[in-house]
Amino acid sequence: MELSELIETSKVDHVLLSRPFLQPVKGTLCVTSHHLLLSSRAGDKEELWLLIRNIDAIEKRLAGSSGIITIKCKDLCVMSLEIPGMEECLNIAKSIEALSSLETTSHMYPFFYRPKQLNLLEGWDLFTPEEQFTKLSIHTDNWRLSYVNKEFAVCTTYPDAVIVHKCIDDAAIKTVAGFRQGGRFPVFSYYHKKTKMVIMRSSQPLTGANGKRCKEDEQFLAAVLQPDKKGFIIDTRSIQAAHQAKVKGGGFESKTNYHNWKRLHRPIERGRVLQESLIKLIDACNDQSNSIDRWLSKLETSKWLTHLKTVLTIACMAAQCVDREGASVLIHGSEGRDTTLQLTSLAQIILDPDCRTISGFQALIEREWLQAGHPFQIRCASSAYSHAKLKQEAPIFLIFLDCCWQMSCQFPCSFQFNEQFLITLFEHAYASCFGTFLCNNEKERFTLNVKEQTISIWARMNSPSEQKQYVNPLYERNNFTIWPSVAPQSLQLWQGLFLRWIRTPEHQNEAWEQIKHIIELSRRKANPSSTELSVLKEDYAAN
Repeated sequence: MELSELIETSKVDHVLLSRPFLQPVKGTLCVTSHHLLLSSRAGDKEELWLLIRNIDAIEKRLAGSSGIITIKCKDLCVMSLEIPGMEECLNIAKSIEALSSLETTSHMYPFFYRPKQLNLLEGWDLFTPEEQFTKLSIHTDNWRLSYVNKEFAVCTTYPDAVIVHKCIDDAAIKTVAGFRQGGRFPVFSYYHKKTKMVIMRSSQPLTGANGKRCKEDEQFLAAVLQPDKKGFIIDTRSIQAAHQAKVKGGGFESKTNYHNWKRLHRPIERGRVLQESLIKLIDACNDQSNSIDRWLSKLETSKWLTHLKTVLTIACMAAQCVDREGASVLIHGSEGRDTTLQLTSLAQIILDPDCRTISGFQALIEREWLQAGHPFQIRCASSAYSHAKLKQEAPIFLIFLDCCWQMSCQFPCSFQFNEQFLITLFEHAYASCFGTFLCNNEKERFTLNVKEQTISIWARMNSPSEQKQYVNPLYERNNFTIWPSVAPQSLQLWQGLFLRWIRTPEHQNEAWEQIKHIIELSRRKANPSSTELSVLKEDYAAN
């Protein structure tokens, strides 16, 4: 099927576009296979270039002889198109609905996007398991790089190369994989140089109602622990949920069989609960009543900040186990593809200053989210406005980004990247012209040749002209562990994201420009150029 067949009307004149913070503009609206374009009549200026995949929902209504389409985007922007003629309006709406709901990955825009300044190969091999293992080998020889999952033969949601303990051979790994849901056997995630302890991740063991055991799994975890050392298993389910999972064939590690490992149940919400929380939050942000009581009530009802507090609290606990208790940690829930990745990622940001740099954070996203099998395509299928029945959507990645923003507010000089960097990642996770966040795991990306046929977002974000807009001017490397406060007074609404289409950022942008100017002046005084030095000498001699 050609995408053009889904377009009922491709062009309409005299369309009025209304968007936040901009004057309404009239022009010609064009519908293409992947974009809505609007060119103004004055000089044929492109006023709108909207990726249709970014459209979360549309609403239609009559306005005299015209029709108005309200477009609600996944990046939370809301705009409207006033289209002369009801038939044209309905045709445009029908076209948008058909094109925005396409589920065939190979028909999506990243497979057609070919910017002249970027090439297909750039950015895809910047952060590989081999590179991670090379860095790890400098500090310890207890781990090895295994290709047991070559061609995704053991686990479809793991990459082909994984880091495992050297005492476990590939045959044992295959047995362990059969004992873990989805084949997600425990793999290395992070090595803490200070205490020489590690963080690992996996899925739940398939003990079932009869308490099934796997000797290889028990030996695997025992081998990780150093003599006289203990370990913690952080289960992101409640005790009740973990016991219920046993009835369905799942389960947890018993204290009897996993010696020196202590299991901690720290439940984190997931799935529909989180998606509904985001919907309620955006509803609160869009409330125009100007009632403080109503606003605070809606914000509390959404429980968004409560979810952030829970995730940050448990991430801090995982980091404390490694840093202060001197213990290794295994983190899992059921599948180990959602809340597990939130915790492993945030714990590393707390512990490792490299993860607080631009390149380090990108590497973290690659290994702990993309290569680790977070199902981006189904979790980010809709944002906060979609009218479709909820399936598997959940803002797991957005909560992680929000937690990162909370920490950057509490430690404003410890992060090399700024708020815009995080917002850009949010936008591209939900709708992008790049292929990085396509599909749900590495096997799907391999099958569709994503790395050969699409552009990596890192190629764009790391180009010199682009990267400078993501740099935090206050950044000074902080080699210490950072411990974020999770007190209710310390957590705040991420206004730069959730209110950016409601409240103009003009004054905030002006303030940041002033800060950049002041910092640049101070650096010049500390490290003046030869020309500036000569001027200073002349001034000194004259006085």
